[in-house]
Amino acid sequence: MKTSKTAILLLASCLTAPAFAQDSSLPAAAETAEDEGAAIIVTGSRIKQDPTKSALPLQVITTDDLTREGINSPEQLISFLSTNGNGADNLASNADVTSGAQRGTNGLSAANLRGQGAASTLVLLNGRRVAAHGLTGSAVDVNQIPIAALERVEILKDGASAIYGTDAIGGVINFITKTNFQGLALNAFTDVTEAGGGNIYRLSATGGYGDLDEDGFNIMGAVSRSISQSLNGSERSFVNGNQPNRGLSVDTRGTPIATAFPANANTTFAPSGSLLGDTNVCSSGSIANNNCVRNARYLGNGTGFFLPGSTQPADGGINILDLPGGAGCDTVEGGLAYDEQLWNTASARFACAWDTGRAAVLQQPLNTLTYYGRGTLALGDHRVFAEITGSDADSVKRFSNNQYSINVTSLPLYYPLNAITAATYNDVYDRIAGIFPAIGAPGTRTVGVGRYGLPIAYRWRNIAGGQREYRTNTNTLRGAIGAEGPLFGSFDYRAGASYARSESNSVLGEGYHYRGVFVNGASATASGVAGAVAGGIDPRAPTAPGATRPGIVGLLNSGILNPFSVSQSPAALAGLDAISARGVTLYGGLYEVRQFDASIAGSLFDLPGGAVKIAFGVDYRKESYTFNGSPAAISGTPDIFNVAFDNINALAGVSRDVKAAYGEILIPLFDSLEVTAAARIDEYEGFGSTVNPKISAKFQPLDWVMFRGSYNTGFRVPTFNQIFNGVTQSQTSGTSIYDPSTCAGPASPSVPGCASITPDTINGGNRNLGPETSEQYSVGIVLQPSSQFSASVDYWSIAVDDVIGSLIVNDLLRNAAFFPERFARNSAGQLTALDLRTANLGSRRTEGLEVALRGGFDALGGVVTAGLDGTYLLKKKSKVLPLAPYLNDRGRFTFAGDLGLKWKHSAFVSFTNDDFTFNFSQIYRDGYTNQALPGIANGSVVRPDFNPKVKAYMIYNTSVSVDVLDQFRLTAGVRNLFDKDPPFAITYDSNTGAGSSWEPRVADPRGRSFTLSVEAKF
Repeated sequence: MKTSKTAILLLASCLTAPAFAQDSSLPAAAETAEDEGAAIIVTGSRIKQDPTKSALPLQVITTDDLTREGINSPEQLISFLSTNGNGADNLASNADVTSGAQRGTNGLSAANLRGQGAASTLVLLNGRRVAAHGLTGSAVDVNQIPIAALERVEILKDGASAIYGTDAIGGVINFITKTNFQGLALNAFTDVTEAGGGNIYRLSATGGYGDLDEDGFNIMGAVSRSISQSLNGSERSFVNGNQPNRGLSVDTRGTPIATAFPANANTTFAPSGSLLGDTNVCSSGSIANNNCVRNARYLGNGTGFFLPGSTQPADGGINILDLPGGAGCDTVEGGLAYDEQLWNTASARFACAWDTGRAAVLQQPLNTLTYYGRGTLALGDHRVFAEITGSDADSVKRFSNNQYSINVTSLPLYYPLNAITAATYNDVYDRIAGIFPAIGAPGTRTVGVGRYGLPIAYRWRNIAGGQREYRTNTNTLRGAIGAEGPLFGSFDYRAGASYARSESNSVLGEGYHYRGVFVNGASATASGVAGAVAGGIDPRAPTAPGATRPGIVGLLNSGILNPFSVSQSPAALAGLDAISARGVTLYGGLYEVRQFDASIAGSLFDLPGGAVKIAFGVDYRKESYTFNGSPAAISGTPDIFNVAFDNINALAGVSRDVKAAYGEILIPLFDSLEVTAAARIDEYEGFGSTVNPKISAKFQPLDWVMFRGSYNTGFRVPTFNQIFNGVTQSQTSGTSIYDPSTCAGPASPSVPGCASITPDTINGGNRNLGPETSEQYSVGIVLQPSSQFSASVDYWSIAVDDVIGSLIVNDLLRNAAFFPERFARNSAGQLTALDLRTANLGSRRTEGLEVALRGGFDALGGVVTAGLDGTYLLKKKSKVLPLAPYLNDRGRFTFAGDLGLKWKHSAFVSFTNDDFTFNFSQIYRDGYTNQALPGIANGSVVRPDFNPKVKAYMIYNTSVSVDVLDQFRLTAGVRNLFDKDPPFAITYDSNTGAGSSWEPRVADPRGRSFTLSVEAKF
């Protein structure tokens, strides 16, 4: 394990009381909080106890800690925690092309404790559940939490299924609001980047009236407006997919200057064939006729069409910029020469590529309003409360411009020769003919001589149409009522009810256009248009001015829009606007939770170590989920090109009841030994009952040392989407898929049986899914030799079986021997489809160490403090079936899920006196094994600067806080003090088109930024 010199210095200076992200399970050195009457219910238990003496690893974070670190949102807090995994749970991850399964990234940020996944991390508000995001029905969007009303955040780094429910496997994050606030607090916060783009702003106000102890009541409210501005990939130089010497290039041939491809004839647009393709007309009626493009006999007159001096067919695309004497692919913004060696695609020798990563958005723009209100009434020793909280968030997910690729039946794109196009057509024809004389002679201007006059089939990137956009509005609402107080003797009660909802709706923004032809036989049959056939004209789509046929197909085939130019005429721009699908509803979802809970707790009798305490309670909740498709995708409406409507996943409304009862007992056997046991029985509608126990213990033989440990089990049922999603079959376009029956991988045309293929992929839910089960335990030691020093180390192990998930293409190919039923083949044995549907997939094993150090000393009229919170991952491995071998996932790049980084830490040094605070902190994330593109993976090419391991990511933050009078506090800071770019990492995925040269699951792309917080209290 490598750590920086700065981290070592921070460790050496740990000599003070707990500070940020403190481990609150430390033994007290003096009179305990409980002796002072300050025992409270802490996260992970229903028994009141001293939080500083808990047997469980509990971190407590205050709002002062957030201000000091320049943390402005729950998402930033989650990413700061070393115990949080590095999954695709933030707004920078999956920012480019994704499948329907990742649609929840439309404004969603989630927690992922111990890398167990967002669905296995329980998020609470004041100890009760909030609704999952409306588009996913699984993970909670943490940015709905009313940060202006927070008093503290408690993070339980342990399973808590026995108390809160069976899905609390990775841990619990409990956001706790103020309950007795008086006065008025105003706060303004800015976080402005030095390089521009991605600025963050927040305004908030919190007001309260009435003191519970003196007045018998308190009412309070808080409101906050947060704005995160967009940050584009083109605004950061480290986002660069054109680094071939380092082993990175982009596998796309859809470029702003179109790439010519061979394609067969089309009865409507190219009845005599295309310039580079056969003259045979493909039959209509099935989308599978895309093979007419893939398998066309190039130059069907038998002359052949090969790269100069070789027998390699030139069927991988020809771009005039990359031909000898051409201007060069890089003369277009984002353009680069296609690296046929890295992608094992020799036929693309004269193709260009385009850097999709620079067209993506690194920070999605997000505008969020949150509000919170609470009223509490003191009736003697009883407390009755009512609270309401909600949020209204608008996000814009922008990703790379649409790519249009010739498909003779579903996207027939042929650039014609006519009065509008003659100059451009002749130029393209001459350039290609100069290298490939089989099509004719340069300068030929007679239709029918050679292949002059045949339209040019192509692939093209629609820059003029704008980046693709999903505009999502998410509204959350949560209301709760409750009461607590004494019952009899030492017993008290706690009861409450809540209703929570999260509703999201997405519409299309820029970048999408009506297709103009029928996609397949089913769409034609359902259209209600007499004589409609697959690939035929769809009269329901709008027609651009000047075009004779509808949709984007009609506009492009008219020649009004020039795909061989980066600049477009006013007529072309007007045409794009006329056929835009802007504002069309994409999809929407509503997730609701109705909950009631009640518990009682108190002391039974005394033992030598103290009073035996017990708690028991009941929980009931009803979860319901609705997912709406788009009217634009219903039969009878025109198709919009390349939109993931997800209508097949529409759910009119599904729900399930969860009933539970639990008990907990705390037994102080001796002064030095305390044991707590708990058990919960849950009855899940549709899945039966499950009993999950938990036992924890702490042993404190000396005042300054404590040993602790716990054991518990968990049980997580699949989400509604994982069960009920419909089955979809989609075409693939990457070059990394091979047939595992003839090839061990990776794909390579030079290796017999390893040619790149493009089978369809099948995705969807599974109504036969079962629950996943978990078993976990931890042991640890806490040291506090003095009131000014503390240290803790906890070992933890989590074993999950029957893991619920979906295979990605690479994992399926790698484990082909265990899933023969997931490979569909035709009668000739050719691989036609890969089944990626959700299933219970094997097991996962994760082990780690969590370290917390604190220390300090008095100096210069104040206190110097230092500390470190770190997580060392000892093991992360998984297997896809019981009989399959475990594969190591620690320190290795994966396309999906959590990156298993070996070591992560957050460390700090600070100085504080009565009215001044200085803080200096470090964030460290370890490196991991880099991805290798096919050419490097199979050893066919060597690139001198390829780094097999991604470097560690390490940044520093600093801040200064000053109190002015008694009412104002100013905090100024610098995040990423030394302006450290994310380390180079190959994250590009040819199967989805997502990824680039950095890893958003690890690094912040914003660079150095300056924060300023002004707080006023009255």
